[in-house]
Amino acid sequence: MNTNNLKILVTGSNGQVGSELVSLSKAYKQYDFTFIDRNQLDLSNTEAITKYFSDKTFDVIINCAAYTAVDKAESESELADKINHQAVRTIAHIAKEQNITFIHISTDYVFDGKNNRPYIETDPTNPVSVYGKTKLAGEEAIFNISPVKTIIIRTSWVYSSLGNNFVKSMLRLGRERESLGVIFDQVGTPTYAHDLAKMILEIIPSVQNKSPVIFNYSNEGVTSWYDFAKEIFDHSGIQCVLNPITTAEYPTPAARPNYSLLNKNKIKNEFKITIPHWKDSLKECLYMLGAQK
Repeated sequence: MNTNNLKILVTGSNGQVGSELVSLSKAYKQYDFTFIDRNQLDLSNTEAITKYFSDKTFDVIINCAAYTAVDKAESESELADKINHQAVRTIAHIAKEQNITFIHISTDYVFDGKNNRPYIETDPTNPVSVYGKTKLAGEEAIFNISPVKTIIIRTSWVYSSLGNNFVKSMLRLGRERESLGVIFDQVGTPTYAHDLAKMILEIIPSVQNKSPVIFNYSNEGVTSWYDFAKEIFDHSGIQCVLNPITTAEYPTPAARPNYSLLNKNKIKNEFKITIPHWKDSLKECLYMLGAQK
């Protein structure tokens, strides 16, 4: 694929991955970017999506937009489905009709978290929340429509120096409180949105598959939310006392997978990429936030 002047549309440009793509775009002069957020395009409105694409052409769509308020989705299931499922179905139809490369971001929440080994892409899905169910419905819509040059990237525990996330919440709470309880019995791997965004921009020319393919992507390594928080505090000099608590001690409207490790061998082998360890990427993020001691 000739990458010069490829016209790339990024949806959800105010989100964490979208914001990182905006930041990285300055270094990728070979691409012609268009960034849109909910103010430019309401993804809960199918007609608005169709109308938006009626007079525009793109070579690549990177769909970072999603309804990600996991707990709120339990009471706003219709809106979550419109954005995470129905909008994805509409975009997939457009991508197929116009022969557009389509890169869609999905989630570890399509699994129930009951595995005892890292999930591979072909493992059975069984989401335990409305958010997970609507994201899985979006994936299934893509496969039903089957646009070419389409990949689905499942990721987990996303954070960034941009937007709202666990890292920034821990920095704030750690400075405000003397002690803090953090869940220790949910295990996974944090994903630095900057790493994910950069990887996406690097692999675009290599996305040439004839039917949709799923890939897992997170940073390397494994941790719990408690150990993640401890690493944040250790590197930022925060003296707040951390107390490990169980999921049962911190009830939420939406259930979370207790185990969401993702096996990344498929994406590493397919695109010949190296993935940074989560601890190294966390240090980079803290540096960007001015929080690295």
